[in-house]
Amino acid sequence: MNRRRLLERFLRYVKIDTTAREGVDKYPSSPGQLELGRLLAEELRAIGIADAAQDEHGIVIATLPAVGSRAAGGESAPPVVVLNAHVDTSPETTGAGVKPQVIPHYDGRDLVLPGDPTKVLWAADNPELRGAIGKTIITTDGTTLLGGDDKAGVAVIMELAEHLVENPHLPRPTVRLCFTCDEEIGRGVDHVDLKLLGGTVGYTLDGSGAGEIDVETFSADLATVVVRGVNIHPSIAKGRMVNALRVAGDFLNRLPRRELAPEATADREGFLHPYHIDGGVAEVQMRIILRDFDTAKLAVQAALLRQAAGESQAEFSGSAIEVRTRPQYRNMADGLACEPRAVNHVLRAYERLGRKPHLTIIRGGTDGSRFTELGLPTPNLSTGEHNPHSPLEWACLDEMVEAGELLVELMRVWAESG
Repeated sequence: MNRRRLLERFLRYVKIDTTAREGVDKYPSSPGQLELGRLLAEELRAIGIADAAQDEHGIVIATLPAVGSRAAGGESAPPVVVLNAHVDTSPETTGAGVKPQVIPHYDGRDLVLPGDPTKVLWAADNPELRGAIGKTIITTDGTTLLGGDDKAGVAVIMELAEHLVENPHLPRPTVRLCFTCDEEIGRGVDHVDLKLLGGTVGYTLDGSGAGEIDVETFSADLATVVVRGVNIHPSIAKGRMVNALRVAGDFLNRLPRRELAPEATADREGFLHPYHIDGGVAEVQMRIILRDFDTAKLAVQAALLRQAAGESQAEFSGSAIEVRTRPQYRNMADGLACEPRAVNHVLRAYERLGRKPHLTIIRGGTDGSRFTELGLPTPNLSTGEHNPHSPLEWACLDEMVEAGELLVELMRVWAESG
């Protein structure tokens, strides 16, 4: 892998503002996603992948034909491996005006971020930094997120594509590249044509650190809670005003805080997470995410929301609370069990490289969750991301290089084994 070129790609991509926008009806939800997608398609065509194209939804698809690949038993053609990353960044922290800081030969010290000295990457609070000593890391300047989630994955896949074009002797299956939009708001796969992809298996390059294979994700729903009150001038409000803000506060206070909250859970424990509120006396809208590895427990969480809504509505006569939920994605574990090669071939690639991987669960989701749910088994692979969605986000170039090396070997395994 070309380390210098990989870094240049990553720095180029993170400077394009691709922040996903919630509450926007169009896909993609922000123009920067279209801009980055156009750039990716242009770069792919420039290196000789003629079919690279961006569709009307902003999704970029390109194909590298198989080299030295054979079909497995029962397959009439070489397998098709889909490599996916998403171009958007989280709406939780702005992605406008990203100023990446490249730190070669990181020495283990605390890092004060230059754009906002109150933002410090404390080594004691970020144990993963110990594993990056002597390596090259990239941070934000403290005023934005970095965009390593998932532009590290985008850069790794793009560098892999150019590496395979430059080395046409390397065995590979048919490789389909797919860059999606709006993954951060649960809509990444909404406009992907799985028949067009024709994938045997997929891999999302959207994982943290190095050496991890995410084989389970949360199942996820999104709840929208609308609180309606009665607004009237405060001078004549006695006995007549019903303040939706007070009702909303009472509702939130009834939700679990010492359990079923992200700040109080870990490992396989699910949670309810209120993360956005907007409105005034007449009406308040809240968004709450529901997460659990056991999909059936999402219904239990939704019932807790409705119970709290009923109690608050009874407490504030004249108020009305509506709770609506919709699915976002589902745990990929069951779908991966149907296609054991999806994970087993990654384990073999790691073994050939002399590296020891870890099968992990992710307390979140990826486009791979949706792909798997729709029938394309898609585990998630590490790409050197750390502290996503935050001004304290950072990425490790060495881990990105490792991710690219893994993909080269993984394509060889698929070509040889089918």
